[in-house]
Amino acid sequence: MASSGYSSASDETFFVEQEETSQRMTMRDTAKMLARNKQEMIANELSRLACDEYLEDIMQHMRHMEDETLPDANLIDMQREIQWFMRPYLIDFLIEAHAAFSLLPETLFLTVNLLDRYCSKRVVYKQHYQLVGCAALLIAAKYGDKKDRVPQINELNNMCCGLYDAGMFTQMEMHVLNTLDWNIGHPTVDFFTQLIVAEERDTREVEHMSAYICEIALYHRDFVSTKPSIMARASLALARAILGKPEINDGEWDHTENVTLLTLSQHLHQPSVTLARKYSSAYYSRVSGKLADFLAQQAAIARRGAAPPSPPAEPALSAKTADIYSTPHKGLGAVPGVADGYMTPPITPDGTCFGPNNAAMKGYQAPPRCPVTPTPQPSHTTYPPQQQAQQSQQHMTVPSYFEGAPTAMSF
Repeated sequence: MASSGYSSASDETFFVEQEETSQRMTMRDTAKMLARNKQEMIANELSRLACDEYLEDIMQHMRHMEDETLPDANLIDMQREIQWFMRPYLIDFLIEAHAAFSLLPETLFLTVNLLDRYCSKRVVYKQHYQLVGCAALLIAAKYGDKKDRVPQINELNNMCCGLYDAGMFTQMEMHVLNTLDWNIGHPTVDFFTQLIVAEERDTREVEHMSAYICEIALYHRDFVSTKPSIMARASLALARAILGKPEINDGEWDHTENVTLLTLSQHLHQPSVTLARKYSSAYYSRVSGKLADFLAQQAAIARRGAAPPSPPAEPALSAKTADIYSTPHKGLGAVPGVADGYMTPPITPDGTCFGPNNAAMKGYQAPPRCPVTPTPQPSHTTYPPQQQAQQSQQHMTVPSYFEGAPTAMSF
């Protein structure tokens, strides 16, 4: 009996000590959390004061970077193999990859900026196009995103149907960096949008609609050389009009801003299905559905106010107007004054793993377009040279460095 009583007393003491230790740890953690919160408040206040003091210098620097890192669509026109109708396929892929890795909004805009700047400086073969986009995504994520969200090469390789090894991604990434002289920083449209939203106190709904419009613009040549600051202001003005919000009187608009606003409004009718799905979620205020409703209302108003209906359009004309994302096709001819339509070499990366004589990839033939993360089915059928040329004209193998290799996207 005495032994039992001793055991009971020991247990009570043990639990009391454990409870006191737990309380001390809780108080210590609470004190640390309060101290961290206080430090963050002080840091935020100092940042705000510094921003107010140096805002003019910051904006001047951003304007300079904006001009220095703006792609030239006219130089991309010189590409002999890369054509504008291919762009929506690659942008769809980048948007899906960006969403899959939960990257920051500015990472997507920086990715497309790096892609377009590279295409402005180097000749790109169509079988290299998607890999350039993957390299741009890797660089942009490493530059400004969280480390735990940066895509792994094997993950991107899976999204590209497993066509590459790590060396190919690394070589292309290094080639993009060297081509751009390691000048990665770029004030994206998201940066200017956040400034305007904070200053004008726009709602989250307006911010999401503006982001949707800006991402629609990524698909079109018309906006490749548009300054992000102009794009941010025009997209916010258009978003307010679509959502029925009052317009902000923030000064006179110049001709370029007016043209950008008008051109944006003309490209809203056929958004990418991938992009519309992204912005149909509650997280983005379901703005893709609201834009579709707004356009339907405008079309109904236009029909009611129009003259008697005109005869139906010719079938051929309807087919032309339904062209993919209304992105214009570019002819294959060279730009006058440029020999053979090519710019100064070097072109896309050189190396043994990029050559057509790679023994590991011989015997593959391009299958039809596959989903985002399929397992490619190799075919060992060989064709005579003439028939291989016909095959290469029918399918654009992206990404692939090897003739007859499995494809991740076909056009």
